[in-house]
Amino acid sequence: MDKTNQSSSTIQCAHCGLPVPKGLVQTGADKQFCCAGCRIVYDTIQSCGLDSFYRLREVAGETLQPAKPTHSKYQAYDAPEFTRLYVQPLGNNAHSIELLLEGVTCSACIWLIEKLPEVLPGVIEARLNLRAASVRIAWDDQRVALSQIAQMLDRLGHPPHPAKGQGKKAMVRRESRKMLIHIGIAGALMGNIMLIALAMYAGDASGMEPIYRTFFRWLSVLLGVVSLGWPGAVFFTSSWRALKNRSINLDVPIALALLVGGVAGIFNVITGRGEIYFDSLAVLVFLLLVGRFVQYRQHRRADDAVELMFSMTPTSCRLVRDDTIIEVPVEALVSGDIVEVASGEVMPADGQVTHGRSAMDEALLSGESIPVTVSTGAKVFAGSLNVGQTIRVRVEATGESTRVGKLMQLVEAGVQDKPQIARLADRVGFWFLPIICCVAAVVFAAWWSAKGMGNAIDHTVALLIVTCPCVLGLATPLTIAVAIGRLSREKILVKSATALEALAQRGRILLDKTGTITRGQPKVVRYIGEDEAKALVGEIERTSRHPIGRALHDAFGEYELSGRLRATLGNVTERHDGGICANVGRKRVEIGSLTYMRERVESIESIIPTIDLLDQAGETSVIVAVDGAVRAIIGLRDEPRDDSQQAVLSIDKLGWRPAILSGDRPAVVNAVAREVDIDPLSVTASATPEQKLKIVKDCARMRRTIMVGDGVNDAAALAAADVGIAVHGGAEASLSAADVYIARPGLMPIVELLRMSRHTMLVVKRNLVISLTYNAVAGILAAAGLMHPMLAAILMPLSAATVLGTATWSVWRYDWHGKSAKI
Repeated sequence: MDKTNQSSSTIQCAHCGLPVPKGLVQTGADKQFCCAGCRIVYDTIQSCGLDSFYRLREVAGETLQPAKPTHSKYQAYDAPEFTRLYVQPLGNNAHSIELLLEGVTCSACIWLIEKLPEVLPGVIEARLNLRAASVRIAWDDQRVALSQIAQMLDRLGHPPHPAKGQGKKAMVRRESRKMLIHIGIAGALMGNIMLIALAMYAGDASGMEPIYRTFFRWLSVLLGVVSLGWPGAVFFTSSWRALKNRSINLDVPIALALLVGGVAGIFNVITGRGEIYFDSLAVLVFLLLVGRFVQYRQHRRADDAVELMFSMTPTSCRLVRDDTIIEVPVEALVSGDIVEVASGEVMPADGQVTHGRSAMDEALLSGESIPVTVSTGAKVFAGSLNVGQTIRVRVEATGESTRVGKLMQLVEAGVQDKPQIARLADRVGFWFLPIICCVAAVVFAAWWSAKGMGNAIDHTVALLIVTCPCVLGLATPLTIAVAIGRLSREKILVKSATALEALAQRGRILLDKTGTITRGQPKVVRYIGEDEAKALVGEIERTSRHPIGRALHDAFGEYELSGRLRATLGNVTERHDGGICANVGRKRVEIGSLTYMRERVESIESIIPTIDLLDQAGETSVIVAVDGAVRAIIGLRDEPRDDSQQAVLSIDKLGWRPAILSGDRPAVVNAVAREVDIDPLSVTASATPEQKLKIVKDCARMRRTIMVGDGVNDAAALAAADVGIAVHGGAEASLSAADVYIARPGLMPIVELLRMSRHTMLVVKRNLVISLTYNAVAGILAAAGLMHPMLAAILMPLSAATVLGTATWSVWRYDWHGKSAKI
């Protein structure tokens, strides 16, 4: 039976396998497609001889989504500015680039994309990373242009985008690889040395010929020296740098213990007496390196201020030249250029509107929840979202000179100037080393004069090993790393160990309003007027893209006009000076703000008292008028989140005084403050990003300060605070500038974070007390000659493992809702 005679529900798209809508079924066609995108991709794959792709996809058990080629021309990819930023020269006309791809789902995608050299002459190699959805392409620019490669990827159903920040990512990969290699080598050496030590201990019990014992001792020395000199070199290097700078870090006592233990072990092997210690030293090196790696992975940042700026602006834009529109990279823009920005696009630069009317969503920059109306002559800023109609803008500032660029510079300065809180373990370690060195010198001198060189070395080495500050070096960062991991399971991502220490204290917490305390979405909360007007509002606002228009449709879309009136609805015009108008039959309907209605409604003064009441309640007023007469007044609010009031109360009980720092209107902010029980004297409204930064800096000078926000307007303040917390749904700039990112909505996760921080710091302090007590007792026994070096070598890793185990277990098994959560 012919496919076209089947029910449309059984007809599958030849490319993606999804049902073909009835209206797209082509009678008599062998192949049917659910959309034009799938047809283009299918034709491209077939024309290139890559039809094996579909067989591979069946084997992989994957089905694709409908393909959506963007039909972009990708001219910007050939521009010199784009090449300078993203392309790496390989020599002999060869270049490489890493691109992020959309729609990469299975192994068949790998096969298809890596066939690119066969499809497009001039492409040398294409290597796809399925997990990262990125492809590295090498090509000869004399034979094929990068824009052609990008266009082909687009036609195959995988629109490409330049991967940003590759230099830093490559550096992070190299650093991680280096640390993992050191850990692997240290682990292998540790395992072999422990096996040799086990053989020698067994030999002591059953008898071992001297020649084999000597061989094993020298083999332990060889492997131990490699362990100390290769993976363990990081501790000696760090200690040397600290001493050169006339300072002491925790690596100094660790390096001293490793050095003395190693030298004593070599001396004992040469003289044929005593312990060799390298089994304990190898274990110590391995454990310390593992702790360092865990800490490194938890704390590293993936973005810098330049990458933040790039994330706020598009890669390319449409430049208007001689009435012709061409696609160019944003980096190619200069002052005086004219760019066209369509609805739904982000502004690429600061400038002035030269043509058109629209509304700009500046919530990321200003924190204002209501879009700003712009028309000819108005200023617009890079990073703002056009939510209205297409406009043209004359460029005035680009790159780092834009408002968002300058804001990112403030972020960078805030990150660099942030006060770093020294870890308590480092402060203890600063005094620990001189004391141990003095005690060791006294012990060595006393035993040398009393019992000779051999006893002096044994008891001094026992002292240094048993008091080795490995717990001080491992317990604090490892406990914090476990706490960070535990928080990450609750979708609370902490970037900085110092943030946990600061959060365990008391001080002031500044909360942004829009999207933090509130939901960030206006909703209708009040309706005053005729019920018949609801259907008018719902129908007229049906196609609006304005946030308030969408909220009105959500509220009144269920009300329907009669069939006769719906048929006469026409001339719906969304006017970007604050309203929307339409004709219904012979009547003219206007919906808009008070400013918009002043010239369109008779006796507007009669409704001013009602508007004032709504304003005092923190509501945005919308007026509905028919033929110049007011029929209804609607109040909209951005409601607080369900948990905001309880969270504010809990935060206050934990010792952090809450305040609001917002860019929204005073009436709106004060109304929200009243609802969540925040003191009106602790409210700051209409604050620009620069003012927020100043307020945070002033507050931080007097007390410990937390800043909580979600927009680019909060990024500089987040970076300047002692601890910056970016909340769910925040802009990328705020996430990167903050010390903590909470991937769950609401404020209660902040309460959980504060409680966990306090619990973690209590565990850290307990670890330090236990470690110092152990070191004091064990050190006294070693100095008195009551502890053999072999016993010291056994106790050192055993005690460290015990303290670390109990500390990490205490943090990992923390009860979020039990008694421990009340700390």
